[in-house]
Amino acid sequence: MAEIGQGSFQHTVSEYLIRHRSILDVQSKLTESVARVNRAIAKCVTTCGCISIKASRQRFPAEMSLAEVKSVVQTHVDGALCERCREIVETEIGTTLFYLAATASLLDLDLDAILRKEHERVATLGVFHLT
Repeated sequence: MAEIGQGSFQHTVSEYLIRHRSILDVQSKLTESVARVNRAIAKCVTTCGCISIKASRQRFPAEMSLAEVKSVVQTHVDGALCERCREIVETEIGTTLFYLAATASLLDLDLDAILRKEHERVATLGVFHLT
């Protein structure tokens, strides 16, 4: 598959964004799509069982450096997505990206530029980018 060129995804989304041109429609669809990502992940656990979530408090030794913390932090996810669940979660994330690009387009923002700025900020702040 060819690499997506700069701005082409956002441009394509903008071209096909006919039914939901209102920013209010797009915002509600974006919120709905994020909820669908969360629901898809929950179903991977509760219906399929390909992954499980085992969460507990993260504990860090006081003498541990921030760089060392990454090696002990847990994701709380056990297992791996099966092919079916992977496809579903990818589809839902794709829909979320669609509505995120639509939001940027309707506000006359360049999603690629936003991604570049965020990448630079994260790269500059490194481990201090704790959000």
